[in-house]
Amino acid sequence: MKDFFQTTILFLVVAGILALALSGSLGFLSSGLNNVLVTAQTWVSVRFTAVQEFITVPRNVTELRQQVAGLETENARLQALVVQLQNQVADTQALAALVKFSRTTPENAYTAASVIGRDPSPFLRYIIIDKGSNDGLRRGMPVVTDQGLVGRVDAVISSAARVQLITDPGSAVNIRLEKAGKEAVLTGTVSGDLTLELVPQDVALETGDVVLTSGLGGGYPTDLIVGQILSVRKRDADLFQQAYVQPVVDFSQLKIVLIITDFRPVDISPLLP
Repeated sequence: MKDFFQTTILFLVVAGILALALSGSLGFLSSGLNNVLVTAQTWVSVRFTAVQEFITVPRNVTELRQQVAGLETENARLQALVVQLQNQVADTQALAALVKFSRTTPENAYTAASVIGRDPSPFLRYIIIDKGSNDGLRRGMPVVTDQGLVGRVDAVISSAARVQLITDPGSAVNIRLEKAGKEAVLTGTVSGDLTLELVPQDVALETGDVVLTSGLGGGYPTDLIVGQILSVRKRDADLFQQAYVQPVVDFSQLKIVLIITDFRPVDISPLLP
């Protein structure tokens, strides 16, 4: 009898719940339950994400640092490669210009040489090249580039030679002023400047006048371009006027030069009075 009453009560409760559900009366209860479940799920998800980031971020930072270090190393390598390629292009262009120059002046024989050293003294102007007596070089041979006169061979060994630049204080080049048609002596200075000496006062020196080798004295061939007059110093009390010359060759950028090997300088000093 007791079991019959319990079953009847349970049946009535279930039937009542079904009736309420079918009538929509339990909708608010379902919505509330859903809200509670969503809120709980969101809370758990946020905490889980935070814990996961706390565990994995240090490892990711280490990996990122390693990747950055690798990229920096690769960038440095590529930059070094770019500089190397730029130098190779510059050398190729310089060599091509010298080849073109030698072809346009076939009256002379040339030997190309690379600059491998410079005189460390601040008062001397010399360069060292990688060709010597084994390559036919002799003391006194003129040295040029496609731009103009560099200097001449001053000392030679079997595999290298020293070149005295025209800017050296001990250098003296007999030149001709193209516009004025007069000769003068171009000398180097301790500061590396080029000056024209022994120019008579009646010679009209003009800024921009081209300076060429005259061939006088037998030290250089004629008509090699040396530079242009940069400024003129003229005083009435002096017997001669002075001019500063801008060389056409950038001596600080010399990498490859040409030696005129078929020119033999003539020493006329014993004939001078």
